[in-house]
Amino acid sequence: MNADIQDYIKKYCSEIQSLFVELRELIILIVPYEIEEKLWAKLPSYYIGEKYIRIIPFKDHINIEAEVILEYKHQLQQFKITPKGMLQIYLNQDIPENVLKEIFYKTLIG
Repeated sequence: MNADIQDYIKKYCSEIQSLFVELRELIILIVPYEIEEKLWAKLPSYYIGEKYIRIIPFKDHINIEAEVILEYKHQLQQFKITPKGMLQIYLNQDIPENVLKEIFYKTLIG
C-alpha cells in the first residue's frame, strides 16, 4: 500500500481500516493491470489511466466513488447511494463482493 495512504488510513478505527483494506484488495484482485495508488485531494484513489475509484473512509462507514455505481443501483438496494452516486458501506453491513467486482472492473477497464 502506498505510504501516504497508509498514513492517512491510520487515523481511523481498526474496523474502518479493515474494511478499507478489504475493499482495496478487491480492487487489486479484480483488475489485471497495474494500478496507480495515490491520494487525490487527500482521498485514497486507484487509477488506471484517467479512470479511477476512490475509497473514502469516515468514522462509521466508507464511501466508494466509481463511475458505474448507479448502473448497479438495483443490486445495491440495501445500501445507501449518495446524491453524487457514491456507495456507502457501514461497518454493520457485509461487503457486496460480487457486485463490487463488476463495478470495479467496469469502472477501471471498461
